[in-house]
Amino acid sequence: MNEGNIVTVPSDLWPVADLFFQGLGDEVNLNDESEVGMLFRGFFLLYITIVILAIITYKLGFSRKLPPLKAAVVYGVLIIGTFILTLILGLNLPIAESLFVSSVILGIYRYRLYKERGGRERRT
Repeated sequence: MNEGNIVTVPSDLWPVADLFFQGLGDEVNLNDESEVGMLFRGFFLLYITIVILAIITYKLGFSRKLPPLKAAVVYGVLIIGTFILTLILGLNLPIAESLFVSSVILGIYRYRLYKERGGRERRT
């Protein structure tokens, strides 16, 4: 067997990446279509998770009302950027976990802001 056809899977993955890459074992044989399919499926699920969480975080904390073309450019760059981040750092850093925490914090902030504004409008 050629050593160039074996990819080592790290054993100390972060929880979300570990969830998507479980079942692969320590090594992936690139000649085995089922193992390569599992590798691509795990990467794709991690990528989709990161994209969804990045969009939620963007919408809750940083978005503004934009014309449709500008919004499409922003989301396109967001999708391309998350692909690059997932490809380079997705297994080494807790990107999905960090985006989840920031989404929750920004969601709580938005909810409190909404409640506070609603309370002010009722008093006036």
